[in-house]
Amino acid sequence: MQMSVYAGSERFASRLPDRVTHHSFSFGEFYDPENVSFGPLVAHDDHHLSWGAGFEEHRHADVELVTWVLHGTLVHTDSLGHASTLPAGTVQVQSAGTGITHAEHADTSAEPTRFVQSWLRPDEPGEPPARFTAAGLAGPGLVAVAGEGGQLPVGTRGATLWIGTLEAGSEHPLPVSPRHHLFVATGSVRLRLPSLGGGHGEPALLEAGDAVRLWDAEGEEGLAVAAVTAAEVLLWTLPA
Repeated sequence: MQMSVYAGSERFASRLPDRVTHHSFSFGEFYDPENVSFGPLVAHDDHHLSWGAGFEEHRHADVELVTWVLHGTLVHTDSLGHASTLPAGTVQVQSAGTGITHAEHADTSAEPTRFVQSWLRPDEPGEPPARFTAAGLAGPGLVAVAGEGGQLPVGTRGATLWIGTLEAGSEHPLPVSPRHHLFVATGSVRLRLPSLGGGHGEPALLEAGDAVRLWDAEGEEGLAVAAVTAAEVLLWTLPA
């Protein structure tokens, strides 16, 4: 098993007066040839929007867009005819397929809106566009919400999104998978690593905004995440 930790303070950020986005992979003017994807995961963006701020209508094709709203309310419209308000706790999957345009904005309440959006390569390009939304899927512990074993479909075989609502002091085993991408949205956690490069690993402390990637992890036993404080985490398990 191999591991890389990405400190939240070191991620590239796109900044405008009314919004800030922290990128986990190369994006826009920020390009790192060593950090363009992790398996089929090609973007993992943490968006913080002020009142009414967001992204005007823009186009996507042949990408799976998976959105988790953490705080506030996201207003979403698209060329499929959908116009939705997505409150905190909502997960949305938009399969862009042959092409869609959409727009995303914070609603006009006083509180800011925060959402994390992941982009994945689909297995089959050129499929018809589709959109799926559900709220209230997360619960105590790690819950599969999208992809294999989740309530919402994702067009990437072997990819599953897990949302973790973790009580302080609790410990949760990680699902068996060749790849894990764990992002700490709030709180702090420790990642228990039974082995790393043939030796015994010390628990890795991850704070809000930090992420860790594990690969060659299939068959590893004893991988677990322990909540140091109450925490919210987002976990992708991904194919090799």
